[in-house]
Amino acid sequence: MMELMKDLWGFLKVRKKFWLLPIISVLLLFATLILISQNMVLAPFVYTIF
Repeated sequence: MMELMKDLWGFLKVRKKFWLLPIISVLLLFATLILISQNMVLAPFVYTIF
């Protein structure tokens, strides 16, 4: 996982594509929220957000 993060940061730094950082971070946030809420009691409340 850390190797992927290093490669991604290297790509963003070399190509000057820093505008991708907010998009990637929001996608990661949604992915972790969905993965965490799959087996929780709060899942129906999380899915109403979307």
